[in-house]
Amino acid sequence: MSIRDSFNSAAERYDGVRRVLIPCFDDFYGTAVDLLGEPDGRPLRILDLGAGTGLLAAAIRQRFPAAGLTLLDVAEDMLSVARQRFAGDGDVAFRVADYGAGDLGGPYDAVVSALSIHHLEHPAKRALFGRAFAALAPGGRFVNADQAQGPTPALDARYDATWVRQVHAGGVNEADFAAARRRQAFDRMAPLADQLRWLGEAGFVEVDCVYKSWSFVVYTGVRPA
Repeated sequence: MSIRDSFNSAAERYDGVRRVLIPCFDDFYGTAVDLLGEPDGRPLRILDLGAGTGLLAAAIRQRFPAAGLTLLDVAEDMLSVARQRFAGDGDVAFRVADYGAGDLGGPYDAVVSALSIHHLEHPAKRALFGRAFAALAPGGRFVNADQAQGPTPALDARYDATWVRQVHAGGVNEADFAAARRRQAFDRMAPLADQLRWLGEAGFVEVDCVYKSWSFVVYTGVRPA
């Protein structure tokens, strides 16, 4: 099964188990939105890479009701859920495409992503950071709320064991846990330090990880004005 097929098959139940499978859900998504600042009246242009069902985009829409959002994902069934979420919102566009290749368009005031880029092979991650940089307007911000590999095998195993304990304490059922484990076969997580370095090499400044809870991280960089 391809990653596209895997996420298409999960589309109907995806949102319902997010808070269990992401123990730090509110802080994780909330930090990503906080990095975009406060509304100042400008109609921001925001691209969401691997937007899925639109969870991150929905949180952004609450903070920035005038923003123009473009949701891009390879899994059309996931985007179908997002279309229902944003039904009647004329400032949301949808693109079924693989963001791992090709021009991202732009210019955007922000390029964001949540729990998607860790599926790319490491060279593709580095290339994507460069293409995200090119898609941003001067002064634009990149925000990635994602997962990172532990810096050592022992710590990586600790990250995973902690996640297993937390999701079971949160009441995950075995079918949803098994489905999440199957999707992890597509994970290609990289250490956080490597990802921050790749952002700097792509030209970003103000590179920082502003939130971390075990494997869950939120990091950012800015295209110089």
